[in-house]
Amino acid sequence: AYDEYISDPDRPVPFSAEYRTTQGHLWMIEDQRFAATRPDVLVYESEVLTEDVTIAGSFIATLYASTTGTDSDCIVKLIDVLPGDTPNNPDCPVPMGDFQMLLAGEVFRAKFRNSYENPEPMVPGEPTRIEFDLRDRFHTFQAGHRIMVQVQSSWFPVIDRNPQTFVDIYTATEENFQTATQTIYRSPELPSHLTLGILRRD
Repeated sequence: AYDEYISDPDRPVPFSAEYRTTQGHLWMIEDQRFAATRPDVLVYESEVLTEDVTIAGSFIATLYASTTGTDSDCIVKLIDVLPGDTPNNPDCPVPMGDFQMLLAGEVFRAKFRNSYENPEPMVPGEPTRIEFDLRDRFHTFQAGHRIMVQVQSSWFPVIDRNPQTFVDIYTATEENFQTATQTIYRSPELPSHLTLGILRRD
């Protein structure tokens, strides 16, 4: 089993739904529904939790991925989805029902999967293991909430655009930027997954 999407460097996934002239920090708490509706963002969501789930400690993403290009960015976001009947906050213009709260997000450039000193191109169409650290987290997903993971290949302009070809990005030309089909595998043989600690409540 696998999921695919088309990543176009000319239409990158933005980091915010707002038009901004500065990055600031408020985007870190922004509702992620604007991204979840895009065809170039994969969305995985749990059932409604019947009890609290507390995560703590290291948080590792392991993706088995392939691309039709020769390089790719892998971006994973962990999200807490509030219940649909969450009351609105009069001081906040965003509807709080089903609000997608960003907890963690990280990018990894595939050409550095084996070494930062010696980058390697991706082999087009070849499933490749890519693992990276989203850093420690301590958070409780409350009963009634859902756990969501979003996977994408751009996060602009927080992360510069990957041309999706194996080049020095700092000197890349317009011709180097190419559309690519990205594939994330989720089979027993190629099990993309997250590894994180769960606190038991014994």
